[in-house]
Amino acid sequence: MKRKSLNALKLKNFLLKDKKILNLYSNFKKFLLNIIKNKKSFTVAVSGGPDSMALAGLSNFLKKEKNFKVFFVLVDHGIRKNSSLEAGKIKKILNGNDIKLTILKNKKKISRNIQKNARDIRYNLITNFCKKNKTNYFLTAHHKDDQIETFFIRLSRGSGVEGLSSMSEKTKLTDGVYLLRPFLNSYKSELSYVAKKIFKKTLKDPSNRNEKFLRTNIRNLKKILEEKGLNSERIMNSIKNISLTKEAINFYVEKSMKKIVKFKKTKTILNLVDFKKEPKEIKFRIINNIVKKRAKSYYPPRSYKVVNLINRFEVTKLKKCTLGGCIFEKRNNFLYVSQEFKRI
Repeated sequence: MKRKSLNALKLKNFLLKDKKILNLYSNFKKFLLNIIKNKKSFTVAVSGGPDSMALAGLSNFLKKEKNFKVFFVLVDHGIRKNSSLEAGKIKKILNGNDIKLTILKNKKKISRNIQKNARDIRYNLITNFCKKNKTNYFLTAHHKDDQIETFFIRLSRGSGVEGLSSMSEKTKLTDGVYLLRPFLNSYKSELSYVAKKIFKKTLKDPSNRNEKFLRTNIRNLKKILEEKGLNSERIMNSIKNISLTKEAINFYVEKSMKKIVKFKKTKTILNLVDFKKEPKEIKFRIINNIVKKRAKSYYPPRSYKVVNLINRFEVTKLKKCTLGGCIFEKRNNFLYVSQEFKRI
């Protein structure tokens, strides 16, 4: 009991002394409690960087204040030579702040499309962890800077409204597990400040400086644009405006899908006759939604691949092809979609 009272006292005093942390914590708590309602448990995805460490610190505050059951997990992908050593260092830092970290080891070899496959594996491992521990939510530390970087990445790939819109604060994954992003209205600098105040030190991911990754180059480009006067808030306003357009289109897409798409246990059936009557953007969204649901994917396929698939089935005599972990097979006036066995 003494330890619990001491932690509560330290928490209160710590927050009252620093208005920046108090403000971020208040917004974080309001966001989370509004979503999880009566649920008293959630999982926190930790990487060791300042963003996720800030998330871990504030989640620990909430755990102590509300007596919640909170799990802290880190995925060791095993891609880098010293990844296990780094995971151990992060565990030690958290343990010194009364946070118990569980390390989930990836046993699959990742040799291609590294960042995407690593992300998919990370989400799968954490989702399975959530189901095993009977918790419905896991949190990541995505923030405003991540949104802007993602916007530029997708802009470079020629993405449309779907790709250029902002990340969602709440995303349904699978089997009742939801991904929550409580920091989408905060900048990385704010989270770095919190992490340093709570933990004194954090680890830097070497891959963030590796220029073979597009995100690293975009991050460097973003710095140059900011020096030239490009305003991050204006970019965020554009992203939010695109998101409003996305919401309007999604409303129409849902109505169309109810009419022309049937989801069965192992297959999805699309009526091609009615599908051809839809505008191009709606066709694009329908295929995206089918792939995400059928393949249980968190992100849709690349835009140009979706457009190519639609054109090939409408213009040519193509009978069968694959996309995004799904098999598409044309039979008369219907397109049958099933999940493809995917090797990483």
